Formats: sequence, C-alpha cells, structure tokens
Amino acid sequence: MTDPLNWPILQRKAYFMTPEILTSLALFAFVSSATPGPNNLMLMASGANFGFWRTIPHMLGISVGFAVMLVLVGSGLVQIFDRFPVIYTVLKVASVMYMLYLAWKIANAAPISKSAEAGRPLNFLQAAAFQWVNPKAWAMALTAITVYVSGANFAWLTLAATLFACVNLPSVTLWTVAGQQLQRILTNPRRLRAYNWTMAALLVASLYPVLGL
Repeated sequence: MTDPLNWPILQRKAYFMTPEILTSLALFAFVSSATPGPNNLMLMASGANFGFWRTIPHMLGISVGFAVMLVLVGSGLVQIFDRFPVIYTVLKVASVMYMLYLAWKIANAAPISKSAEAGRPLNFLQAAAFQWVNPKAWAMALTAITVYVSGANFAWLTLAATLFACVNLPSVTLWTVAGQQLQRILTNPRRLRAYNWTMAALLVASLYPVLGL
C-alpha cells in the first residue's frame, strides 16, 4: 500500500467545478468518511463511554477541521513539505506517537457511570488538530485534491471543502450513535473494558499503512 504521507506536488491547471465532479466528490466524501478509520473508531469509543451529546464537539471538530485542512493543503501548503522532506518523517513520528497515546486513553477509559469525573471526550479544537496527524485524513485530502479539485482556485476549493464537511458530518454522527447504543450492553465494567481495549487495538492497527509493514 502506498504510504499516505508520501505526497505528490500538486499541479495547477484551468478548472471548473461541474455537477458531475460535485456528485463524484460527494460520493467519495461519503465512502471515505463512512468507512472505518481513526476518527470513526474514536467517535464510536467516545459515544460508548461519554454518550452522544458530550461527543458533539468531537464530531464538529472532525468535520470543520478536515475542511480547513483540505483548503490549506489544496492552496499549496503541501509544496512546503515537498521542499523540506524531513517534515514527512517528523509528521509520521508525531502521528504514530499521538495515536498510540489516544489508544492508551481509550483502553483505560473509566466505566460509564464514572466517566464524568474520570475522563472527557476530545473537544472541538483537539479533534480539529488531530486531522493533521491522522494518516487517513491526509490520504482523503490528497485524493480529493489530486483527483477532484486539482487546479481549482480558492473559491472552488472552499466549495469542495464545504461539500466534504456537509457529507462528513452525518457519517461521523452515525458512528457516534452506534457507540452510544452500545451503552446498553456495556454497563458491565468487564464488557466495557473489553470493548475499549478492542477499540484501542483497532486504532493501533489503523497505523499499518503509515508504518509500511
């Protein structure tokens, strides 16, 4: 599998956002947002441990944070990384370390009855910032830019990012609701711990493409 952090230099060209491109981008946004990945695994764990309402800032942080990331990367930020390749390594190490830390937090989350005192979900800014060390987010952003909006001006790029956020939010909401529904069977501390460790293991497994194993 190609390393999602090995980014190509984006090529600019004349560009127009046609209805066909918008439809294709919306479909790509839905499929990529709805499939398992670090964001969705964390939301499912948060929904199970903290409930739906306390996870809303996390959900909004993902959707808005990714949209901002898409605009900045599409505006040429990625070329800075191409000029200074060492940033690739730094970002990859930061991604691995932070995701291992999050996996540890998920694995050691408090029981639902005590979660209000012993833990809290990611807030809006934390979730938005996480997109910059999320390998799947980088892969999604670069695919969207190179395939669907390569050469777009800032206005078209902003439109594409807004469309992505609008499609992404319902997708991540479903993962949170799925986690929340699991609260009914996770009232037993042993079942909750087993669930949290499973989510943590899956989050670590999502590092497979980054590590290139």
